[in-house]
Amino acid sequence: MDASERGAMMLVRFVAVALIGFSLAEIALAFALVMHANQAVGVLAWIGKSLPGVAGLVILVKARALAQWLADWLDN
Repeated sequence: MDASERGAMMLVRFVAVALIGFSLAEIALAFALVMHANQAVGVLAWIGKSLPGVAGLVILVKARALAQWLADWLDN
């Protein structure tokens, strides 16, 4: 694995972890607001807030292929 592939892999992993972290923060804040206001939990809103986390998990699973594609694209 050369330097461009390692850099691409690090970038792909960083983006995936950032998406997962963002999703967890959004879910935690929404949960805190719901509990503070004693409101009902909207399932559709929770599903919407979890989508970046799901995208981050998919990116982590396909990280090597995405990093290879990114390294090839940047080399050309």
